[in-house]
Amino acid sequence: MTSYSNTPQDIVQAQLDAYNAKDIDALLLTYAPDAEQYALHGELLARGHAQMRPRFLTRFAEPDLHARLLNRTVMANLVIDYELITRNFPDGVGTMEMLCVYEVAHGLIQKASFAPGEIRMNILS
Repeated sequence: MTSYSNTPQDIVQAQLDAYNAKDIDALLLTYAPDAEQYALHGELLARGHAQMRPRFLTRFAEPDLHARLLNRTVMANLVIDYELITRNFPDGVGTMEMLCVYEVAHGLIQKASFAPGEIRMNILS
C-alpha cells in the first residue's frame, strides 16, 4: 500500500484495487488481522485473515471477477461503496449489485458489512 495514504477512503480504494487485481496479500494488508466481515445486519461471515483468505481466494478463482465502483460516500471513518460486481455464477457470467460498508481505524479496515443486491445474468446475442 505504499502508493496510498492512510485516509479511510484511500484504504478502501487500496482494498478495491487489490480485489480487482486478485492480489490476496495486498488485499489482506488493508484489513486488521482481527477484522470482521458481516452480511449487513446479519451473520458473521469471517473473522481474521485466516478466515478471510479462503473466502477471497474462492472468489478470485472466477475468471471474470471484477468490482466496478458506482458510488462512494465517506463520513469520518466510514466508507460506503455501491458496486457492480461481475461474477461467474453457475448459470454463466452476470452482475450483482453490492453495498459495502467499511469501518476503518488505525489505517486498517476493522469491520466490513456487505449487502448483495439483484443478480442480472449476461445475455449472449
